Amino acid sequence: MFAARKRIFVDLLKWNLTVLAGRYAIDRRDGPGATYLIVAGPGGEHVASARLLGQLPANLAPFAKQISDGSETKAGIAEVTHFCLSPEATADDRRRARDQLLHGLVDYALAHRIRRLVGIAERRWVHPIETIGWRCRRLGVLPAASGRDLVELAVDIDAHTPARLAQAGIAPPPRRGAS
Repeated sequence: MFAARKRIFVDLLKWNLTVLAGRYAIDRRDGPGATYLIVAGPGGEHVASARLLGQLPANLAPFAKQISDGSETKAGIAEVTHFCLSPEATADDRRRARDQLLHGLVDYALAHRIRRLVGIAERRWVHPIETIGWRCRRLGVLPAASGRDLVELAVDIDAHTPARLAQAGIAPPPRRGAS
């Protein structure tokens, strides 16, 4: 997962992340406070992953009231970061892994009483994220960082979200034990 993050975020997107042993992208928010959702291939290899954080970073402070609907509490809100699909996978495998990871994020949120996921995306990815089938809204634009045009998004999660994803063509993962 950390090697795939390095290939995507450091090598391809040129983000300024710490790289360990020339191979692994790790930042200060990795650690015990993070939850990692990982989709593995048949041989256990990384195919897709995302990191969930319960503590919102300082760069989202301008959107704090919008994120929490004006309340002071941040309970039930998690930030999604480093959504990563393996560059080695075929386009079909990346699509299946993306769908599985999206359903995994929603399932995790529902199981842990997370009602809102927030995250930052480059502007070119905003429309595809908005049309996944979930209720997504733009909170605003962040100051340009490293020349990237970044948009803060909020996704509301409820019991109907898995069905909305499926209706939008985001295939749910196969059931365990199903052939």
